[in-house]
Amino acid sequence: MEIKLKYGIDNLLFGMKEQDVTKILGKPDTQYKDEEENVVFMYNTRKLRLIFYKEENFRLGYMTTTNPIVKLFNTTVIGKNWSDVYSLLEKNKIKPFETDTVEGMISYFNEENWLFFHVDYNEIIKIEVGAVFSDKDEFDWRF
Repeated sequence: MEIKLKYGIDNLLFGMKEQDVTKILGKPDTQYKDEEENVVFMYNTRKLRLIFYKEENFRLGYMTTTNPIVKLFNTTVIGKNWSDVYSLLEKNKIKPFETDTVEGMISYFNEENWLFFHVDYNEIIKIEVGAVFSDKDEFDWRF
């Protein structure tokens, strides 16, 4: 599973509809609506959560994963030390990061790529990627 910043993960592209995703991954293990009426697909074995935004005609706009095989810049990142991954990100010009700490867990966010890293005990435990915005302040859909 390769994260492609601003595009998605593997062949899952921001802007896809539910039926496009199910053609690729099959039916989700769990499907529900969140508090904003967005549709959420969960794939347990892939450790992947996909969110289809209601206000965007249910286009795929957000992905969350804890899968240890997920890669960024051809390098696995889940379970790695933040400092090691940060060096990789800097080398690929992914910066700056805003930080937030909740109950000892640190979240690093890069707005340009709509990329979150959640770090606990200096280890990356979760990654979130979202569709980015165009210069016109609209989603820059890739599908």
